[in-house]
Amino acid sequence: MLDETGTPHDEPETHQASRAPGRPQVAGFSSPELFLNRELSLLEFNRRVLAQALDERIPLLERLRFLTISSTNLDEFFEVRKASHQERATLGSKTHEIDGRSTRQVLEDIGAGARALVNDQYEALNKVILPALEKERIRILRRDLWTPEQTDWIRAYFKRQVEPILTPMGLDPSHPFPKILNKSLNFIVLVNGEDAFGRETGIAVVQVPRALPRLIALPSSITGEDTAFVMLSSVVHAHIEALFPGMEVLGCHQFRVTRNSELWVDDEEVENILEALEGELPERKYAEAVRLEVASDCPDEVTSFLLKRFELPESDLYRVDGPVNLGRLGVLHGLADRIDLKYAPFAARFPRQLVRAEDPFEAIRQSDILLHHPYESFAPVVDLIRRAAQDPDVLAIKQTLYRTDKKSPIVAALVEAAESGKQVTTVVELRARFDEAENIDLATQLQDVGAQVVYGVVGYKTHAKMTLIVRREPDGLVRYAHLSTGNYHAGTARAYTDVGLLTSDEKIADDVHQMFHRLTGLGAMQPLQKIFDAPFALRHEMRELIAQEAAHARAGRPARIIAKMNALTEQRTIRALYEASQAGVKIDLIVRGACCLRPGLPGVSDNIRVRSILGRFLEHSRLVFFEAGGERLLYASSADWMSRNLYRRVETCFPIESQKIKERLIQEDLEIYLGDDVAAWELESGGSYHRTSGHIDPQVELLKAITSQVNADDSEGDAAPTSLHQLRPA
Repeated sequence: MLDETGTPHDEPETHQASRAPGRPQVAGFSSPELFLNRELSLLEFNRRVLAQALDERIPLLERLRFLTISSTNLDEFFEVRKASHQERATLGSKTHEIDGRSTRQVLEDIGAGARALVNDQYEALNKVILPALEKERIRILRRDLWTPEQTDWIRAYFKRQVEPILTPMGLDPSHPFPKILNKSLNFIVLVNGEDAFGRETGIAVVQVPRALPRLIALPSSITGEDTAFVMLSSVVHAHIEALFPGMEVLGCHQFRVTRNSELWVDDEEVENILEALEGELPERKYAEAVRLEVASDCPDEVTSFLLKRFELPESDLYRVDGPVNLGRLGVLHGLADRIDLKYAPFAARFPRQLVRAEDPFEAIRQSDILLHHPYESFAPVVDLIRRAAQDPDVLAIKQTLYRTDKKSPIVAALVEAAESGKQVTTVVELRARFDEAENIDLATQLQDVGAQVVYGVVGYKTHAKMTLIVRREPDGLVRYAHLSTGNYHAGTARAYTDVGLLTSDEKIADDVHQMFHRLTGLGAMQPLQKIFDAPFALRHEMRELIAQEAAHARAGRPARIIAKMNALTEQRTIRALYEASQAGVKIDLIVRGACCLRPGLPGVSDNIRVRSILGRFLEHSRLVFFEAGGERLLYASSADWMSRNLYRRVETCFPIESQKIKERLIQEDLEIYLGDDVAAWELESGGSYHRTSGHIDPQVELLKAITSQVNADDSEGDAAPTSLHQLRPA
């Protein structure tokens, strides 16, 4: 069972049979003082993202992107994390967080941390990023800096492109306060005078449609040698009088409201999840407000009026010194044609086994193939599914889809396969947060061509990333599997670090087959052979392997754990790591985001080090290594060590058994991040992070080393470097 914080209590023993006698009984280390708060840890993560914006070693336009990412991350934090605590407070929840904080205390701490972060974001924009851009002759022009020529051009633009779309709403009994869309740009306008109908309301609201670009490029004919832009908010503000002819505008103030974006569907009552979500999606845009942002000069009487309208306390008001949505400035990265201010483009490597093979299926039968994205291309995955769709010997394709492209080549291949009469089965997770509408569309598209589409299991998100291809070959039916830590999304495969495995291993393929049967059919849970799956075996197997590592340490055998993931918040797993540390196991954790484990506590976590790596690519792969007394075990997973992943999601954790691939991944995706000369963030026991003194960017070194092999004459192809220095090209 789970309480409201997602912490397991009286956990039922429904998992598959263990591979070794006995199970770790994690009874100690239950004091709240041993854990960090998840929400405050997430805010710390966004501070680290913001710090990237201030790092002068990073190209300037990329620094701007990091600034906007920290802002959009914070938006999602309010929409989901802060909103859930606000709901609990409203319902009078008495539960406490893993660190002992009450819901009310968490909300207070969130407010203080978020407010400080927002202030630092705008200070970074106004005092660092914008001045640096101006030195590079890239300007975002304030209204008071427009030249007469620019003023004329902007006025004409407003008349042609903006004013026809705007609809000012005067407030009176027949025109109540309008519904305000989540995170939309709006203006509250104070006016004086009598309108055509004799009304003197004094207040109006102007909503700015999302169809309008928030950043507008000015023509070079009126900017000289500069690349210049104006914010849409400045354009509307400068011409607000045009929307109220004959009236005196006394004030015009931009504002934005953030709303609860969690979708709620009663799994026990709903008969069709797709139809239920289709009904819920429109409501999310106008759900309960959780934050109000206004311009810093907005008068108190106006903010009081808005807070009352959105039923928010003063503590949920954020005054900002700039545009109310920093995230919108991210488009400047694409609009500014300055390659010198961006990361250099790169060509992803293509695995040699597939380059040399005419038949990818034959190449996979010969040996497992590793795909280390984004250093290696995602194209082999797309090509394999396309090949399967067109191959007359392929009888069936099964795939999970959590997030994918709007115009996904993989979905197009599945459509082609279904249209050609192949058995196509897709498990589409409709509740992939913020991708629900796209997933509903692709599910409908696949259903229309006869593919079997299911939405997983009620009450459990299908987060596993797996594909199974069944092919008729001379020696009978052969099954090919693709398992991954990341999504079937070509765009994120270029921006996220992830690990994918192509294999024809009979036991792994059979495990994938069994998992699809669980997701689409009915039947009692049967043990898998090689894959650890959630919500059944994964949590138990990981804790058992951690406990076995502790046993190795006590017996004087080699013992070490290296685990890499996006978040570590699950209490029992953290307690298992504490016990292993106490036994003498050296533990290195590479946790990009939230971490509730406190490293370096005397007698508890002396042997645990936690690092966070931020860089050009989003660190997304999940790997865990166990020294295992010299056996050296390595697993890749779709799951983080969080309660939701281990208890409420369908996940895979698969072994890396090829010695060549194993050693390569240990070096490329684990050891490379742990050197003393590596630039990283280290977690302190108090919950804050400090930058290490290292200067090497491991992502840069990997990119140089792996992509340089594209044209190299290396007969081994996938041989792993044995040290960070070998990764650096001469």
